[in-house]
Amino acid sequence: MKLLLLIGAVLLGAWLWRSGRRIRTDDDVKRKAPEAPQSEMVRCLHCAVHLPRAEALPGRLGPYCSTEHQQLAEP
Repeated sequence: MKLLLLIGAVLLGAWLWRSGRRIRTDDDVKRKAPEAPQSEMVRCLHCAVHLPRAEALPGRLGPYCSTEHQQLAEP
């Protein structure tokens, strides 16, 4: 009889421990900060450096990393 009571207590403890662990994991996922969206990368037509589209300078032929490269590539 004591053996059955001990097995029941161990199983109950394991079940409570696992359910508590699962709840904590769900909370951690909810608290996780949202990831920043990835910006599209473009390549400078003069030097081939990759940079975010928001930082690139638009030119007639395509994006550039600086005004100097834009002037050198587009006379």
